[in-house]
Amino acid sequence: MDFNLSSDQKKLVAAFRAFGTETFTPDHVSQWCRDQGLPDDVMKRFADTYFKSVDKRLSFVAGHTLLDQALIIEELSRCAGATLPFQNDLFNLQIVDALSAAGNLDPVLDEYRSTGRLMFALAISEPEGGSDVMSMKTNTKTLDGKIVLNGRKSYVNNGEYAPYIVVAAIDADAESDDPYPALALWLVPRNLKGIAAVPIDKIGQDMLPFASLSFQDVELKPEYRISSDQGDFRRLFQMLEYGRVLLCASSLGMAQAAMEDACAHARSRKAFGVQVGRFQQIETMLTDMELRLTNMRAILYRAAWAVDEGDPDRRLAVSLMKRYIPKTAVEVASDGMQILGGLGYTESSRTCRVWRDCRGNQIAEGTDQIMVYIAAPLIAEKYRDF
Repeated sequence: MDFNLSSDQKKLVAAFRAFGTETFTPDHVSQWCRDQGLPDDVMKRFADTYFKSVDKRLSFVAGHTLLDQALIIEELSRCAGATLPFQNDLFNLQIVDALSAAGNLDPVLDEYRSTGRLMFALAISEPEGGSDVMSMKTNTKTLDGKIVLNGRKSYVNNGEYAPYIVVAAIDADAESDDPYPALALWLVPRNLKGIAAVPIDKIGQDMLPFASLSFQDVELKPEYRISSDQGDFRRLFQMLEYGRVLLCASSLGMAQAAMEDACAHARSRKAFGVQVGRFQQIETMLTDMELRLTNMRAILYRAAWAVDEGDPDRRLAVSLMKRYIPKTAVEVASDGMQILGGLGYTESSRTCRVWRDCRGNQIAEGTDQIMVYIAAPLIAEKYRDF
């Protein structure tokens, strides 16, 4: 299997490298982390660069493969040395596009193409559920002829500020013999009565402002529903694979940034009259860091390819990827901090930020432990006949 980049992919990476190098200077990144987001012009330039090579007749999903998107996120995360909102935006568009009825997403996509800003925040995870999406309690029910939404959502990126919330909710009115309950997506105006948001303070990923949302007897109009009549939990599970690939691409890019900073310091820093990079302990750390990066990149590209191609083993490939990459990226960042010494343990070091952000990715989009829960039965089945 050949994962050498095609000429088109090399051009794509080069375009985003130019954009990222110019845009994500250390001062800019520090400021935007304090601001908890990127300026409008940066978001617009990202969208322009993303859609530049996409035929306007194609859908958002058909425009770039998941591997293409992973390459984009990897490169920009390397340039910034931080978690960026683009990976969430691409995932949110993917999942809503997959679960929405034909044509319902057109206004959202048109807005994104023209401004680079999503008009919605995606609300799926719940406080008591976490990785267990099947335990979803948020629901809609028709009472006295009115559709009423009740429930809570957690870790909603941009949940305080987006003008709309795409809410995943159980359709309590639907009758089905399917063991999976009926799932519906609703494009809910943020200013409706009964919606409350509380910000979540995190130790990293500062450009992603998270919030907990509550919905108490929120009255919905039928036209707010953007999914088909029978939502599909199975399709939702499949789409979560996209989010995991993009998150791992971000982890890889940030780990690469930590490696580059560690190498630059090892070359320039002297101790006892010798470059620290010539000490055997540092040489060993740099060698192991490069080995981890090589493994992460191979696993990421293999998983993205498997999803793009509909490979029968894609679920196993994605769960192994998610199990390995964020944890290994933390190890790379930790070694980078050690090589940097005291500087690595300061706010002025982007390697310190990389460590925090990658550590959060061990929890986001399914924890390390949930990946074992997914992977182990698939592995047992794979070797059944051996």
